[in-house]
Amino acid sequence: MFKNNSYKVGVLALALSMALTGCVSDGDDGEQGLKGEQGAPGVVGVDGNDGKSLPRDLNVEVVGRFATGIYGKSAAEIVQFHKSSNAAFAINGASNQIEVISLTNLSTTAVGNPVADESLTSNAFIFPLNVSVTNSAGVEKDMSLGAVNSIAIKKDLLAIAVEGEIKQAHGAILFYSLNELGEGTFIKAVEVGALPDMVTFTPDGSKALVANEGEPNTDYTNDPEGSISVISVVDLMPANVAKTINLSKDIVFSDDNLVPEDFDTDAKRLAILSKAGVKFAGPAGNTVAKDLEPEYITTSSNSKMAYVSLQENNAIGIINLEELTIEVKALGYKDWGKYQLDFSNKDEVPEFKSIQGLYGMYQPDTLASYTWNDTTFIVSANEGDARDYDGFSEEVRVKDIIDTDELNQTLSSELQSQYDVSGGKNYLGRLKVTTALGDEDQNDEFEKLFAYGARSFSIWDKNANLVFDSGDDFGKISAAIMGNNFNAAHTKNKGDNRSDDKGGEPEAIDVGEIAGRTYAFIAQERAGDLFVYDITNPFKTAFVTHYNNRDFTVDYEMDDDLADPCDSSEGMDCTKVNSAGDLGPESIKFVSAIDSPTSKPLLIIGNEVSGTVTVYQITEQ
Repeated sequence: MFKNNSYKVGVLALALSMALTGCVSDGDDGEQGLKGEQGAPGVVGVDGNDGKSLPRDLNVEVVGRFATGIYGKSAAEIVQFHKSSNAAFAINGASNQIEVISLTNLSTTAVGNPVADESLTSNAFIFPLNVSVTNSAGVEKDMSLGAVNSIAIKKDLLAIAVEGEIKQAHGAILFYSLNELGEGTFIKAVEVGALPDMVTFTPDGSKALVANEGEPNTDYTNDPEGSISVISVVDLMPANVAKTINLSKDIVFSDDNLVPEDFDTDAKRLAILSKAGVKFAGPAGNTVAKDLEPEYITTSSNSKMAYVSLQENNAIGIINLEELTIEVKALGYKDWGKYQLDFSNKDEVPEFKSIQGLYGMYQPDTLASYTWNDTTFIVSANEGDARDYDGFSEEVRVKDIIDTDELNQTLSSELQSQYDVSGGKNYLGRLKVTTALGDEDQNDEFEKLFAYGARSFSIWDKNANLVFDSGDDFGKISAAIMGNNFNAAHTKNKGDNRSDDKGGEPEAIDVGEIAGRTYAFIAQERAGDLFVYDITNPFKTAFVTHYNNRDFTVDYEMDDDLADPCDSSEGMDCTKVNSAGDLGPESIKFVSAIDSPTSKPLLIIGNEVSGTVTVYQITEQ
């Protein structure tokens, strides 16, 4: 029974399967239907923006200028910007006050005559020269102060760095609360080290950092120690007492091959740093802390690290702001055998040559910093500087090395040959070099020559390793554009006047972002050149543009070593300086479009010799 039923079920399933298969089989295709009408066109999309080549072209225009009418006396030196009052703040060293220059009604179009414009005005910000400070024991004392050197602004907090009445004595930082008119209410004064040359705030505003340069007096009988002061700030209220980073006991070394016992005395630290390439030059009794002279400070974006230029020493100090320590890193030397420079001011024409065995000490003055790939990079203006005092000098011209009435030493045969080929005493012989380096075995023969500065700007990584240097760009770009006016002095319109010294002397530098690209702005103190580079990617840096706001046809002459730089009894003539343009750019402040009163990026430049503050508008073409 069971077998018969199974047979019947199987036949039924097979029949059902065949019926279903026949139902799903495709039949023959029908004829093609008529073509439908064309549909309505779709909405046209918005055109995309044209791509832009790199580097992008920038417009550099003078949109305002302030003139003190004081020449050769640092009447417009360090500049800052206060957003709440839309004002530029500028140190007037001649009057020992601060000029508050309103930018509220700043133009967005170029002025008619940029070299002589005086469209901006100022109000004087006066500060006391006798203040009360609190010492480390909590006891108040009075201080007499001298010249103002630096200012910094964070939100509505103003810090003013003022040296002591005696330059080698301690100075002070004066703090003020600023209102919307740029007027200040005094908060307190805080004692710092000898010759506070620069003050800045960390990005988070929690600290004011001070570079105490500690320069000696003229005869070198009083040489104070350099140091870094750190002043804590809480809710815009500075601490009463600064902490000090000492340039002896607070020096550390990251080399794991060294143990603390290797650098626990000044003599040991001096030996290690000298071997690493840090330049020391001073009379008998010199120490590390006396020789190191902090010049300018920049910080990391997270406010944990700072970097200070040690200009005369050809080094950068890396400061740990959490541990209050400093590591001194030598910067090495620039090989002028691989680049070209003009080393003579006697021929009065641009002429570039390479010299094998000639090196440039970077010796940066101003520093700035920025972030790429979440890493800090430092940019430096490589001005150069010598210790040249009545009591001690390291500076000499090459020709004086071999002069029997001067050093009465010799050059190596390779250097002597190049000296002769160059033209001798009026050519390579004119270049100023240091006596602290070059005669390594102390046999009275210079195997190498070391000149001051690198005539360039550089980018360094957070460990002070060189990433980029502009090489001989500055000299060649300036010469190509300005011809015989390149390397001019700022005290008179005489071209090629500074070729024997440090060239155009890159002095001031700042960085800023425009339309998503990061730029470095570098000004040369002597010739007045402004160079702009795209540094967005530090490994793909590119020159962008050049500007010079001088009129080289104007006849004038001053001497900034005179009590009155314009003294006519000494043959000086300043009657036409007001139409000569900007002389001696000392500092640069970049103002972003977000902070700018015109909503366009600005550069504010303080020119200490012409006593002018010039405002540039920087926009993409």
